[in-house]
Amino acid sequence: MRVIALTGGIAMGKSTIAKLFRRHAIPVFDADREVHRLQAPGGAALPAIGAAFPGTVTHGRLNRTALRQAVLGHPQALRRLEAILHPMVRAALLRFIARHRRANRRAVLLDIPLLFETGTPVRPDLILVVSAPRPVQQSRLRRRGTLTQAQIDAVLARQMPDAARRRRADQVIFTGLSRRHAQARIARLLKELP
Repeated sequence: MRVIALTGGIAMGKSTIAKLFRRHAIPVFDADREVHRLQAPGGAALPAIGAAFPGTVTHGRLNRTALRQAVLGHPQALRRLEAILHPMVRAALLRFIARHRRANRRAVLLDIPLLFETGTPVRPDLILVVSAPRPVQQSRLRRRGTLTQAQIDAVLARQMPDAARRRRADQVIFTGLSRRHAQARIARLLKELP
């Protein structure tokens, strides 16, 4: 089974590319979705988050705004949160790979935004980086309407530069062009897989 890793900065188009893999019947592990599951009501990470960040978990529910304020711009607090979440995400990823290996799948896609920053417990056969011009990225973030410009700037400043990610990629998929371009690129890539 081929293990393909997908990474890229925020609002670069990872979700769009992951959807294209799903359309080709390739199972996708979404690290961000797993984090949301761990932080959902009753999620396995809530007790540890509540203990580490008082006031962020109330009545079994995470206050995402309070948690964002607790970690954004506070590297030590962010590392504390990552120390809670990353081992849980890695364990879920290993279960995902084992399940699909047993099912004799041709390939799986691991959508891991922080692949280069945090690593992965398995060595991918292929690393894809999605990339878009900075103005496109910022426009996508503003359209989401969930972050202020100051928060956008803080998030982008904290992330690995796009050029550094592209240098470490096996292949780069540019998402600032057109959806049709990305579709053709993924179709070609999957056709070339052994």
